[in-house]
Amino acid sequence: MNNPWPLLLLAITAEVIGTSCLRLSEGMTKPVPTVLVLLAYAVAMGLLSKVVLTLPLGVTYALWSGIGTVAIVLVGRFAYQQMLNPGQLIGIGLITAGVVLVNLRQ
Repeated sequence: MNNPWPLLLLAITAEVIGTSCLRLSEGMTKPVPTVLVLLAYAVAMGLLSKVVLTLPLGVTYALWSGIGTVAIVLVGRFAYQQMLNPGQLIGIGLITAGVVLVNLRQ
């Protein structure tokens, strides 16, 4: 694979979509959101399995989970009106800083 980055971004997007639909699934009792959760996670894992063939596993997972976490916090804030306290904002900032540091090339 020449460029794993677009696949990683698609994997993150799929994971964020799946996680966002978890709340809509109401404990996996609503069929359509439940199917969306399962499909999105399946796509995310499939894409992630391709990315780790090129990028180191630890770096891939750090980026996938870090960027996904920040994206889900934003979804929670804007789609579900979930407010963040100052400690949570600092934590999200640290996650973002970690993702940047992991991605820097030596």
